[in-house]
Amino acid sequence: MHFRRLAGLLVALLCHVTAFAVDRPTLADRLPHPLPALTVGYYEFPPYTYTAPDGSTRGSGAEMVRRILLKAGYRADFRALPSARVYLGLQDGSVQVWAGAPGKVELAGATLECERTLGHVELNLYHLPSRASPKLPEGLSGSRVILISGYSYWRPITELLADTRLNLELHRTSTHTAALQMLERGRGDFLIDYQTPVEQARRELNMESLAYDRLYSVPTKLIISRRAPDAEGLRARLDRAYDELQAAGYEMKLP
Repeated sequence: MHFRRLAGLLVALLCHVTAFAVDRPTLADRLPHPLPALTVGYYEFPPYTYTAPDGSTRGSGAEMVRRILLKAGYRADFRALPSARVYLGLQDGSVQVWAGAPGKVELAGATLECERTLGHVELNLYHLPSRASPKLPEGLSGSRVILISGYSYWRPITELLADTRLNLELHRTSTHTAALQMLERGRGDFLIDYQTPVEQARRELNMESLAYDRLYSVPTKLIISRRAPDAEGLRARLDRAYDELQAAGYEMKLP
C-alpha cells in the first residue's frame, strides 16, 4: 500500500514536471522574431541618402527612414536605383517605399502618400557670378544646360527642357562634382540641380559660391506602393511612427 501511494506520487510529480517543461517558453521562444522587410528605393542624393564605399546606405535621410520603419515594426531593405527604376518599382510593387516628392503625375494611381513631411529640397538654376540671371524661360534660349543623370524634375522643368523653341543643348553627367567642374570650366552655361548635394560638392571642391535662381522647393514624404501588403495600413503605421518619434524628442525634419 505504501509502495502504491509512493508510485502514485511519483507519477503525479512526473506529469507536473512534464507539463511545466512543455508550457514554459524556451530562450529561443522569447527572442524577437526578425522584422518584416520593406524594400526602400532611392537614388544617390548626398548627404541625405547615398551609397557609402562599403556598399551600405548612409545619410540623414536614410537614417530617418530606418528609424520610422523600425518604430513601425519593419526593417528597411535599401536599394539604389535610377529614378525611372524607382518609379517602375513603385508601380509594380518591387519597391514598396520611397522618400521623395509627392504629386508625381506618373505615380498618382500607383502610390499612396504619407501625411507627414520629412523636409524640403530646393531645385536651383546655377550659373557663374559673372553671368546675369536669365529671365525664364526665354533667357535660356540657345544655352548649354548641365543636368544630373538619373534625376527627375517636376513637370514645369521637364516641359521647359523639352521645349524645342528654346534650342537648348543638354549635357548630362553622373555626379554633382563633375557638374560643378563642367560649369566652372565653361562647358555649360547653366546647371539645374538640387541645393544640398550641390553645396556639399562645392565644399569638397573648395569652390567659390555660385549664383543661382530658385526654381522650386519640394516637400519630401514617404511614398508607398499600392502593391505593398496592406498599403493603407502601412501608411497609417508610418505616420503614427513619425508622430511617436517626434513626441519622444527626435528631430524629425531633415536639415
